Amino acid sequence: MTIAAQKARVGTALGATLGLAAAAWIVTVRQMHGMDMGVATRLGSFAFFEALWVAMMAAMMLPGAVPAVWSRAHANGPVRAVLLFVASYLAVWTLVGVLVYAVYRPHGTAIAGALVIAAGVYELTRLKQHCRRCCRERAGLGFAFGLYCVGSSIGLMVMLVALGVMSVTWMLVIAVLVLVQKLWPAKPAIDVPVALAIIVLGLSILIAPASVPGLMPPM
Repeated sequence: MTIAAQKARVGTALGATLGLAAAAWIVTVRQMHGMDMGVATRLGSFAFFEALWVAMMAAMMLPGAVPAVWSRAHANGPVRAVLLFVASYLAVWTLVGVLVYAVYRPHGTAIAGALVIAAGVYELTRLKQHCRRCCRERAGLGFAFGLYCVGSSIGLMVMLVALGVMSVTWMLVIAVLVLVQKLWPAKPAIDVPVALAIIVLGLSILIAPASVPGLMPPM
């Protein structure tokens, strides 16, 4: 394969990945309109939620997967191998959506605060750091890559579900954190304050839930 052909393949793969992420953001924002009720949010039917969840994960996770897609596109496999990689990566997050739907219930601020604190504590664990490192460094099979990325981001996703699973604002905040963690190596000087900030947010929800905008449905 010529260098020009390889560059074209890489460009196509990256463009398709970012294009899919952009389209997913548009779909997600439109579908979520008027659905955010904070901790009292209901998920609707399984088919509706799962379709929306897949769009959410494509919007939030694919930008951070660009380095892995770039690595796969540079390999000698055909373009369909890259498509399979992305599809299997999203399949992992689809399964996470099934689990979320199974265990989620509209909840109160006490549960939301406790889950956010747990998410902050998880950010400091060795498991989190191991999965984050593997998610940044390994781009083999899409399914395995997805499992590592779930392990890296699951605390942040729990935080999203706890605060408002249909909140575009929280979705954007979590998406930025996920993207930064996927692209930048772990640095305690940054990661520890972020984890502590999440814990403080959880404590604020427990102590003064009214101080967190959008947490409670409007009266």
